[in-house]
Amino acid sequence: MKATKLAIALLAATGISAVATPVMAYEAGDWLVRGRIAHISPQDSSGDLFVNGANAGEGVKVDSDTIPELDITYMITPNWGVELILGYSEHTITGEKSATPASLGDVVDTKVLPPTLLLQYHFRPNEKIRPYVGAGINYTYFFDEQTTGVIETSGDNINLDSSWGFAAQAGVDVEINDDWFVNLDVKYIDIDTEAHFSNILGGTVDAKIKADIDPIVWGIGIGRRF
Repeated sequence: MKATKLAIALLAATGISAVATPVMAYEAGDWLVRGRIAHISPQDSSGDLFVNGANAGEGVKVDSDTIPELDITYMITPNWGVELILGYSEHTITGEKSATPASLGDVVDTKVLPPTLLLQYHFRPNEKIRPYVGAGINYTYFFDEQTTGVIETSGDNINLDSSWGFAAQAGVDVEINDDWFVNLDVKYIDIDTEAHFSNILGGTVDAKIKADIDPIVWGIGIGRRF
């Protein structure tokens, strides 16, 4: 009899504990909103610089930036979700490598808007630690481009082509309570652009250069389920 009462007491205590500390489970129809601090690290490589149609050598580099980032995920099922990533960054493009590009130094300041749509798979939607992977498409729009350094001139003389590319993602949500969680995330984004310069260096030079920016984006933040 005592053993039976003890077993019942233990089961009751376990049940109370389970009620007190529930595990948040993703469900179809949930919205997950995450705010992150993201570091954008371009893995840039570039083609040749062409000045007035002549090949002037290789290349440019693109600097890093750290930004706030917002993403919104809609859960189609407990395992599958669709995520939209929003944010914008600012970058400087600098000439390097061969003699002519390197001698130019900083050449372009630009702002970048790269909305990205990803299909995600969440491996353990009913656990406290929930890893996921994602793949999708990115559209990158460059705006407020300005020439700088030795080629800086007034007027509209620089344009960077918009880019469509592949995006891949891996991350993990770690539960804080029934609604809130911590998020860690890394993404690779395929971004290619071609810069077109006109009437620079005293109005005598037109130039263009292609750059493969391809950043890795590291993020950490906090999220909430709605």
